[in-house]
Amino acid sequence: MIFLILEHILTHISFSIVSIVITIYLITSLVHEIVGLYDSAKKGLIATFFCITGFLVIRWIYSGHFPLSNLYESLMFLSWSFSIINMVPMVPYFTNHKNNLSAITVPSAIFTQGFATSGLLTEMHQSTKLVPALQSQWLMMHVSMMILSYAALLCGSLLSIALLVITFRKNGEIFCKRKSNHFLIGSVSLGEIQDVNEINNVLQNTFFISFRNYHKYQLIQQLDCWSCRVISLGFIFLTVGILSGAVWANEAWGSYWNWDPKETWAFITWTIFAIYLHTRTTQKLQGANSAIVASMGFLIIWICYFGVNLLGIGLHSYGSFTLTSN
Repeated sequence: MIFLILEHILTHISFSIVSIVITIYLITSLVHEIVGLYDSAKKGLIATFFCITGFLVIRWIYSGHFPLSNLYESLMFLSWSFSIINMVPMVPYFTNHKNNLSAITVPSAIFTQGFATSGLLTEMHQSTKLVPALQSQWLMMHVSMMILSYAALLCGSLLSIALLVITFRKNGEIFCKRKSNHFLIGSVSLGEIQDVNEINNVLQNTFFISFRNYHKYQLIQQLDCWSCRVISLGFIFLTVGILSGAVWANEAWGSYWNWDPKETWAFITWTIFAIYLHTRTTQKLQGANSAIVASMGFLIIWICYFGVNLLGIGLHSYGSFTLTSN
């Protein structure tokens, strides 16, 4: 009983803290001068990490197995993985937009934990006995690697989506302002602007536009750089997870690969991000082009993670919403 009470307390504390952290990041994204708030957000992420870690350790102690036996536990582990990725000082060399990057990825932790605690039936929160197929030492290796890969790939994909949004907005603004500047320059050439102050205003506006576009360009470069780094890390985790799963499958079912829905979508996910990393090797395909591929991967990951749970078919049918998940 004491374990259940501790679990309840830790999950609610972590959910409350991460909610505050997201609010702080949003505020600091708008008001860059508030340095103290950003430091508080970093401490909040650390507190969230320890709360979810405590939850997983308590779950592990009283259940007697690694806490990945059902959907609720896997979602909490996914939220824990998000907190790890957001705790890593991803931008040690960039100071202007480091809080912007965190503001993009941190909300994923609260959405995941919120769905786990509020979106699932109470019965699904209970720790269940492992089915025979999961009673293996490969459980920790395979499932933890897969969920860590999901977390890293989702964060990297979110950065790529943000890159696309900013790029398209930037291009639209440049197009509109080029037309505006062309109109003003034409007016100057026709002698419609006679006052020197008006000419200075035009030059100041042009300088302000160029300055703002430079910072947008800098942010786009940072998003492109760090989305590639985080996705590369997630791709390594995914590769290790698939290979360890193949070895486990050979032990449990006598075959390394069976092309059931879970395995098929894992392979599709791996292929999408392999294509993404391949586009990074070509200069012309970097930036928005590779970000489009990563954005497609964002959807594919959720299909891979929840698809089999919704269908409840195949060799991973024990991963349905009513039983367990990996």
